[in-house]
Amino acid sequence: MESIRPLKTEADYDWAIAEITRYFENEPEAGSSEGGRFDVLAALIKAYEDTRYPIAASDSAAMR
Repeated sequence: MESIRPLKTEADYDWAIAEITRYFENEPEAGSSEGGRFDVLAALIKAYEDTRYPIAASDSAAMR
């Protein structure tokens, strides 16, 4: 198991997605070291996606 690292490139992002995907089949126990690793990976992925792929706020007036 590789250690967690900052996500600076698409390759880093792809690595993190591959790492977290393993947990979808075998969910880690909350509070365990693997559970913590899952939480950190999820936070890193969210931060990367928020920065690289921001979703613009919708204009509710335009939706009427």
